[in-house]
Amino acid sequence: MRTDSPDRGVNSMMLPRRQFLCLAACAAALPAAPRIARAQAFPSRPVRIIVPTAAGGPNDILTRLIGQWLSERLGQPVIIENRPGAGTNTATEVVVRAPPDGYTLFSAGPASAINATLYEKLSFNFLRDTAPIAGVMRVSNVLVVHPSFPAKSVPEFIAYAKANPGKLSMASGGIGSGSHMAGELFKMMAGVDMVHVPYRGAGPALGDVLGGQVQVMFDLLNNSIEHIRPGKLRGLAVTTATRSHDLPDIPTVGEFVPGYEASAVFGIVAPRNTPVDVIDRLNKEINAGLADPGIKAKLAQLSSTVLAGSAAGFGKLFADETEKWGKVIRAANIKAE
Repeated sequence: MRTDSPDRGVNSMMLPRRQFLCLAACAAALPAAPRIARAQAFPSRPVRIIVPTAAGGPNDILTRLIGQWLSERLGQPVIIENRPGAGTNTATEVVVRAPPDGYTLFSAGPASAINATLYEKLSFNFLRDTAPIAGVMRVSNVLVVHPSFPAKSVPEFIAYAKANPGKLSMASGGIGSGSHMAGELFKMMAGVDMVHVPYRGAGPALGDVLGGQVQVMFDLLNNSIEHIRPGKLRGLAVTTATRSHDLPDIPTVGEFVPGYEASAVFGIVAPRNTPVDVIDRLNKEINAGLADPGIKAKLAQLSSTVLAGSAAGFGKLFADETEKWGKVIRAANIKAE
């Protein structure tokens, strides 16, 4: 007669089952292991961020701030490489052709969204060939006029422009520049006719507004603010959806032209197919930097607002900017020089 307990048979069946469940759980975790190891290993060498403009501009300044922060957080040097030329297209092509490993990044600005439509034969598609990592900041433009100009508000400006069609000159930093696009959008939405006068850069354009040679410009706020405060220029309105913390008494264009918004959006992208875990790591570290009081204070000096958020959120924002400026370029029949 057997003296074994009935539970013994059950236990002898349970042990292999437990082992099976353990092995199954371990096997399920295996696909994640390479991703975790890669994220922990990144970066194992210096990272470079390519800036498509010359040193000293907003894009360059913000990239150096973020680069220094990333270097401290990642434990590897972050090299800032300025590659101006061809309206930022030269630098963009370098990045989209780089290995998608997280070691070559790009500091994207408004030109990247504008050029997608402005140039008919690019060798790349920016939205398709890059992977968004993180937004960094949004900078407002400001509608400025010489103090001698008769209009002292946006409604007065629109009324004057409509009474004098084609007689106002609108300066910009060049065909397809952010100042040009902001002005063209205003012309479309306000129903006014102004003559566009492109310059080789925002500096010479603003100089002629200061001198009274041209009447109006939609300049970056951080460029014009030093002239607005002492009264050398009159700021009629900022172009963002909300008022600027630097000049809270100046209204937005949208307060008089409903739906109007124009600003310079900046952020960091990588080549397409960069591993998601690398993008997530970089997004996390950049957002941590944007929350740092020191970096926030320095970005505020550029009259900007911080664009913290997810990689997908920045990608959606940049796609929306590309679509918006594409509509303006097509409607105004703007062609690259």
